[in-house]
Amino acid sequence: MPTSEGTPASGDTEAQRHRERMRRRKAIVDERIAAASERRGVLLVLTGKGKGKSSSAFGMVARSLGHGMQVGVVQFIKGKYLTGEASFFRRFPQVRFHAMGEGFTWETQDRERDVRAAQAAWEVAAAMLRDPALALVVLDELNIALRYRYVDIDTVLDALRSRPHMQHAVITGRGAPAELVELADTVTDMCIVKHAFDAGIGAQRGIEL
Repeated sequence: MPTSEGTPASGDTEAQRHRERMRRRKAIVDERIAAASERRGVLLVLTGKGKGKSSSAFGMVARSLGHGMQVGVVQFIKGKYLTGEASFFRRFPQVRFHAMGEGFTWETQDRERDVRAAQAAWEVAAAMLRDPALALVVLDELNIALRYRYVDIDTVLDALRSRPHMQHAVITGRGAPAELVELADTVTDMCIVKHAFDAGIGAQRGIEL
């Protein structure tokens, strides 16, 4: 409202400035949305030392199920212990869930065994990447298997390039190889600021397990 002198109150001026900023921002966002007209499956890579890579991937599994989509999941490295996500998502007939079953590499301490297990898991993953019925394929901790060269990077890249046109793929794990980062449409590098484990707090159900 105007002041007694007929000039706008400071609150009104700030509100007008805010509306103008939001109007300009909306115009920019609307223009970018209109320009993003391509429709195809995307490749996402979630990497870095920070927590939340797999959690983010499984959030996308839940989102896909909400849209009635079929999903394939292969867990590399993990699988020796039952996780909350495995227990939950296996309840859904729309989800094909496969865990490698050998646990982390420092638990087996047997490279040949790890290679066999990882390559068997990759065969399952490769079949999923050929299946047009699957709208989303999550390859959890595949980056670890690539880092230790349990699975051939060129074989993985070829499978990702030739997957069905509308199929999305999500790959998680620390140390994503440069070739995979180059191929990906979206890459998130999660950094760590603090972690409870460093303070002596063990893995918690619902948080890490």
